[in-house]
Amino acid sequence: MSTNALHTTGAASQARAKEIDYKLEVVVIPVSDVDRAKDFYGKLGWRLDADFRFDNGFRVVQFTPPGSASSIQFGTNVTAAAPGSAQSLYLVVSDIVASRDRLLACGISVSEVFHPGAPGAHFQPDGSSTRISGPSPDHTSYRSYATFSDPDGNSWLLQEVTARLPGRVDPGETAYVSVTDLASALRRAAAAHGEHEKLIGQHDANWPDWYAAYMVAEGTGEKLPE
Repeated sequence: MSTNALHTTGAASQARAKEIDYKLEVVVIPVSDVDRAKDFYGKLGWRLDADFRFDNGFRVVQFTPPGSASSIQFGTNVTAAAPGSAQSLYLVVSDIVASRDRLLACGISVSEVFHPGAPGAHFQPDGSSTRISGPSPDHTSYRSYATFSDPDGNSWLLQEVTARLPGRVDPGETAYVSVTDLASALRRAAAAHGEHEKLIGQHDANWPDWYAAYMVAEGTGEKLPE
């Protein structure tokens, strides 16, 4: 099959997929002690959605991280995977330092903030020489991380994302799922708008339109207004 044929087939499959929503709803994580895991994720401040027990021994617990459209589930007779085998589960945040501080305030052990000195460094163990201490210079989106684990060793990866790569977000569905994310986006827009006013040499009376254009472009990975 030619490259053109493969491209055509892939495009057709993608077009068909867009006809149906496939929303990632739940990720199952394996734990050895359900009550201990419930205490841990509750301490994170995540929303407890369910704790259902059944006569046959089946039990399912569900938590949802703040601002997330997806949840986690764990329990008894939920998965045959080894406890602690879920690794590098991404938690995207708009401010890596503030997010780490929040976890520390909850009594959670979290790695230092770091950025990769080599591709894939964020998947290496804590203390790896390929991890460079501190956030990415200028807080480049996708390049600042921190890690923590639950009592079983299931590991979580905090990743700072402030501007999405092009094509990652449907421009017709730009939204902010929490007050924190919206506030952070407004602060970034305000800072950029200050530079915009310096560039035009005067007060911009249409700043609401400029803010809106900036925030949508940032969220969808399009070219930012100047």
